[in-house]
Amino acid sequence: PPHLHDVIAVSSSSRRPAASLPAAVRGFTASSSRNREDSWFKSLFVRKVDPRKDAHSNLLTKNEESNLYKIQFHNVKPECLDSYNKLCEDVLPSIHADKYYPCELVGTWNTWYGEQDQAVHLWRYRGGYPALTEVMNKLRQNKDFTAYRKERGKMLLSRRNQLLLEFSFWNEPVPREGPNIYELRSYQLRPGTMIEWGNYWARAIRYRQHNREAVGGFFSQIGNLYMVHHLWAYKDLQSREDTRNAIWNHDGWEEVVYYTVPLIQHMDSRIMIPTKASPLQ
Repeated sequence: PPHLHDVIAVSSSSRRPAASLPAAVRGFTASSSRNREDSWFKSLFVRKVDPRKDAHSNLLTKNEESNLYKIQFHNVKPECLDSYNKLCEDVLPSIHADKYYPCELVGTWNTWYGEQDQAVHLWRYRGGYPALTEVMNKLRQNKDFTAYRKERGKMLLSRRNQLLLEFSFWNEPVPREGPNIYELRSYQLRPGTMIEWGNYWARAIRYRQHNREAVGGFFSQIGNLYMVHHLWAYKDLQSREDTRNAIWNHDGWEEVVYYTVPLIQHMDSRIMIPTKASPLQ
């Protein structure tokens, strides 16, 4: 610890006979030694996180909007991918457009590089968990959706989902024209590091706005915990490469990388192509 060296240095100087020092100096030295010792011992117990009673989600997300997101990963039988996409195109946009359901289809993609024969869907529920529950209950009464799920089940190898909240410092994902490719970068963080991650990225996101590549940033609430997803848009793979390389010309970016990499346990990158039904093109 930085104060330990000071304590040792003061201890060494204190070996001089007390009588050889003027009284004022002796008093100042003793006081300085005590202050430095106190400072060092107190530093052992300093909390690195603001000791508030708020849940992490309240500190990181947009409380006033209370948007909840669901991301779905569907691994499709290779021979069924075209039929699966057609089925989704026939059903998902109708739910998105129907005001009876308080949900929106943010985007739907096929993974291009990453897990093959995979579909990814991102939904937004305005109103949080009550909106999610309302949609689920209404869809149970929807015969077309019930038929869709039954037919979809024949085409899938596996599926999983997560419930997410959005980081307050990211823009809300909105529809955009294409053509674009999308990168979903997923980070499994070490438990207890979500606030630290958010603090660094709240400053770092300004480096990633120059080409409008930043689409959305989310963290998990249910599913794999301490999981972060960053969604980016690029014109093509070369644009992605150029944009990412250019970031290193900005002072401060290397600091973000240096301090956030140790927080990560595992990371994954998917390059995705939007389907015809996707509002994010």
